[in-house]
Amino acid sequence: MAGAAGPGSGPGSAGRDADDSLYPIAVLIDELRNEDVQLRLNSIKKLSTIALALGVERTRMELLPFLTDTIYDEDEVLLALAEQLGDFTGLVGGPDFAHCLLPPLESLATVEETVVRDKAVESLRQISQEHTPVALEAHFVPLVKRLASGDWFTSRTSACGLFSVCYPRASNVVKAEIRQHFRSLCSDDTPMVRRAAASKLGEFAKVLELDSVKIEIVPLFINLASDEQDSVRLLAVEACVSIAQLLSQDDLEVLVMPTLRHAAEDKSWRVRYMVADKFSELQKAVGPKITLNDLIPAFQNLLKDCEAEVRAAAVHKVKELCENLPIEGRETIIMNRILPYIKELVSDTNQHVKIALASVIMGLCTILGKENTIEHLLPLFLAQLKDECPEVRLNIISNLDCVNEVIGIRQLSQSLLPAIVELAEDAKWRVRLAIIEYMPLLAGQLGMEFFDEKLNSLCMAWLVDHVYAIREAATNNLMKLVQKFGTEWAQTTIVPKVLVMANDPNYLHRMTTLFCINALSEACGQEITAKQMLPIVLKMAGDQVANVRFNVAKSLQKIGPLLDTDALQGKVKPVLQKLGQDEDMDVKYFAQEAISVVAQRLRKLDFPVKDSEEHRAPGPDKNHFLRPGMLGEDTGKFLSLMSRQHKETERLAWLLRGQ
Repeated sequence: MAGAAGPGSGPGSAGRDADDSLYPIAVLIDELRNEDVQLRLNSIKKLSTIALALGVERTRMELLPFLTDTIYDEDEVLLALAEQLGDFTGLVGGPDFAHCLLPPLESLATVEETVVRDKAVESLRQISQEHTPVALEAHFVPLVKRLASGDWFTSRTSACGLFSVCYPRASNVVKAEIRQHFRSLCSDDTPMVRRAAASKLGEFAKVLELDSVKIEIVPLFINLASDEQDSVRLLAVEACVSIAQLLSQDDLEVLVMPTLRHAAEDKSWRVRYMVADKFSELQKAVGPKITLNDLIPAFQNLLKDCEAEVRAAAVHKVKELCENLPIEGRETIIMNRILPYIKELVSDTNQHVKIALASVIMGLCTILGKENTIEHLLPLFLAQLKDECPEVRLNIISNLDCVNEVIGIRQLSQSLLPAIVELAEDAKWRVRLAIIEYMPLLAGQLGMEFFDEKLNSLCMAWLVDHVYAIREAATNNLMKLVQKFGTEWAQTTIVPKVLVMANDPNYLHRMTTLFCINALSEACGQEITAKQMLPIVLKMAGDQVANVRFNVAKSLQKIGPLLDTDALQGKVKPVLQKLGQDEDMDVKYFAQEAISVVAQRLRKLDFPVKDSEEHRAPGPDKNHFLRPGMLGEDTGKFLSLMSRQHKETERLAWLLRGQ
């Protein structure tokens, strides 16, 4: 490596003439030592290309040792290196030589930056599968042992993720050593190592023999679940799910449940939060009997926990918990042991808890049936529709389809209306936006008559909202309503109100008319578009505001494909030609775009079109419209691309020379 000629050597350099095949590695060294991080990063990402040029033997003998000795760089460079090496097996000669990749990855697995270590461990796990059992014990297992007994905690945390991939194919003697190392890490003095061990405990348990799980893993789980650090205890809860899936009901009751019950009442709210968050997985793992005897009482305590975060996490699992209960007796369990706590949470002091409840409570309708829904759940829905928090009301409205399936929405209609009106006029524009998105769903469930009477005016009011996103959403909403209720409803109810806005003194509202026409034209069809919408668009071509005029051109381009030859040739084309001579450059540009589309449409209809009417490519014409920055941006991108391609061509020549 020391004899490699640097890129700075002259063309007649004796070293380069003597061994020109070293040039690719010299380029790599030069870029790795460059002060520019991006150059070093690009060089690392080209490692596979360099390795191909060098060949498998020189990659093993020169490139990998060099990389191992120079792992002192920026984290993003090391991250790229760790990722590259995971796919390097074929470049070093295949599975027989996969062990050559272990030294650089071992070094990367000990660095301080967590993301680099994690990526190195991921690559090591990938490479371990390519080792034969003999090579695994000869090369990979010693690496794991070195990491597990390293002086610095970073290596020991990395080792935790490697035990599960090497254990299944190891001999019994080596398996015992691996288990011993894992036990040591579970009782390590450093909390970070114990956290890493706890996070991999469940994964390791899955590859162990059942006796080893009972004798060794369960005691480790109990110790970690009672660790002095709550960050360790909460990870033990996650491991509990995997361990519970491996044990019988009797073993579960004796070995695991006492610890799990204690975790559900842990002094740290983070641990209780983790129990609540993993509740559905725990329920499936322990089975129905233990769920009824142990988990339901624990869940009740979580629903009335003193910390709002815990209550919210538990509430999110209410629907899943109820769905996973045994069908026989499920209704009784929910009514007697779950619903009383839910009723209290409807008026919880924390809005996040109420928001979480509103997102899942509607799902209980299909589980409890019509009678229980009307008697017990309906009053809760009505109370939530009157809640002071808009997100609560919004979550109820967004899940109305569940109620509609069971009892029909009429039961809620009178309470729905005030809630919808309040949300529609909410000061937060995102709340208004959300309720607009649910309006087509509400319309379908409430029916046309109720919608026209109560909600139509709201939909029209959104068209003149002061926030553009609301006006845009309201336009799309009208299109969906027309698709739901039909063109006759649109012609009598929506289109006249939209077209009246064309005379509004506010130019933004006049533009909204054009946006609505763009959206409604396809849904309403050719007849309504030609007879009612087109005359208004043509009239607006004389608007005093340039923004309105160029949107007229865009609208004519949009609705052009729906019009017949007479309308295009006799009405649309003259207006577009006039706009093409407009004093505003934007109007000219969009008019020319529209003329091109109209000409293509006329050709399809076999109508003769002059060649001059075809849209010309942008040229030096002084009337050609260039959007701001377009020329500079495109030229810059093109030159940058050409420069990169030139550099890649040069690099490829260097690489080929090294073959």
